[in-house]
Amino acid sequence: MDKKPKKKKFEVQDGETISECLDRMASEGYAPVRRMEEPIFQEVKRNGKTEVELYGQKIVFEGKLK
Repeated sequence: MDKKPKKKKFEVQDGETISECLDRMASEGYAPVRRMEEPIFQEVKRNGKTEVELYGQKIVFEGKLK
């Protein structure tokens, strides 16, 4: 039998809802323990200056083996 790691991180993919990600975690035998949200920034050049603006958000769930 394969030995699974006790903790595993699951990232919400593009075009995937949070509930679909949680279902994927459950199908692999993990229960959500923590939700982490990280901002994604993008550099944009305006008027010769480089500005950093918010581009999106990455949601990662940490799962613990059931």
